[in-house]
Amino acid sequence: MKKNQNLFAVALITSLFFLWGFAVNLNPVLIPHLKKACQLTDTQSALIDSAFFAAYFLVALPAGQFMKRFGYKGGILVGLGLFATGAFLFYPAAETRAYGFFLVALFIIASGLTFLETAANPYITVLGDPAGATQRLNFAQSFNGLAATLAPLLGGKLILSGQSLTAGQQAVMAPAQLSAYLSQEASAVQLPYLVIGAVVLLVAVVLYFTRLPDIIEAAATDDASTQGSLWQEKNLLLGVLTQFFYVGAQVCISSFFIRFAGSVAGIPEQTATLYLSGALLSFMAGRFIGTALMRVVTPAKLLAACSLLNVLLVGLAVTLEGQLPVYALMGVEFFMSIMFPTIFSLSIRGLGPRTKDGSSLLIMAIVGGAVFPVLMGRVSDASSIQTAYVVPGLCFLVVLYFALRNARVPVGPPAPALAGGH
Repeated sequence: MKKNQNLFAVALITSLFFLWGFAVNLNPVLIPHLKKACQLTDTQSALIDSAFFAAYFLVALPAGQFMKRFGYKGGILVGLGLFATGAFLFYPAAETRAYGFFLVALFIIASGLTFLETAANPYITVLGDPAGATQRLNFAQSFNGLAATLAPLLGGKLILSGQSLTAGQQAVMAPAQLSAYLSQEASAVQLPYLVIGAVVLLVAVVLYFTRLPDIIEAAATDDASTQGSLWQEKNLLLGVLTQFFYVGAQVCISSFFIRFAGSVAGIPEQTATLYLSGALLSFMAGRFIGTALMRVVTPAKLLAACSLLNVLLVGLAVTLEGQLPVYALMGVEFFMSIMFPTIFSLSIRGLGPRTKDGSSLLIMAIVGGAVFPVLMGRVSDASSIQTAYVVPGLCFLVVLYFALRNARVPVGPPAPALAGGH
């Protein structure tokens, strides 16, 4: 009976990995969609990512403190509640076509996801035999990857109309006709997000009545090795900076992909979502292939090779014409796959008992996803979306520098197992 209960609990917590993976990867669909519906510039549309990833920076520490007091299950329930609330707010936001309303809704969703990501990884490791913890974690992460592939595919079909009017076409339309067109575009998000909110609430209700084990935190020690300042750890600080630039690059590559495919290759937005789904599928495959390669190539050297290849691929995306630039960006997704966990692992190497504090700094560096898309949007508005892809290209140069610095360091004991949806 206990084994069946554990299996049900594993399934329930695994569903959280799918839910937050789906929500995060709807943003590349929302950016071109709300750009049309709310008549935005590229800079303004990039605030979707800013509102989303700023929540990770602002809510991560409060979420941790909340769970210390009320437990991980309480944190998950709060996270699901915030997630559902933000999803339901898309309905009135679409009714008013107020872009600020959409941004508030996205911030609330991302705040909920911050709670979920903070809690789900520890929970999945304690549900069952400790010897199978890593296997359960990898299994759960595969659903995160599945969601990343399905989100743009389903989002493109349900949200994107495939109809884009130029500024000139809108200018000659009657005000009532233009208003009807914009309202119809905005309303496309209402049903999908109502369904998402309802599913999230259903999971919350089921989880509330499910008995989950408590996680016993290890007691803090007063060992002298824990007293050193993290600000003296140069490799950690460089790793935090690198993670900031990397997450910025990752979000930029995906968020403007649909716009890029349409502008550079003339690919319709709904078709572009298929390309994006394929790119994200290659991202998931890259995780498995990269993990296998690390048996024969050191992580730092593999990271250096992938970052160099991405600099070259972004260069091709910026300079070539036709569909080749789109394929180049799909290749970038593949080589990005090992970057987040590898940067994470190399950054905390040798921290010992201070690993948890170092990890917190690296998670806060996810705020790079709120900064660089706006910068990229400004470049796009001033020139073109193709030229704007120089921004993530420069970010990969920072990753390359970090990798080369670490490639000269002798390989030590393996870092703790890590997981994340990035």
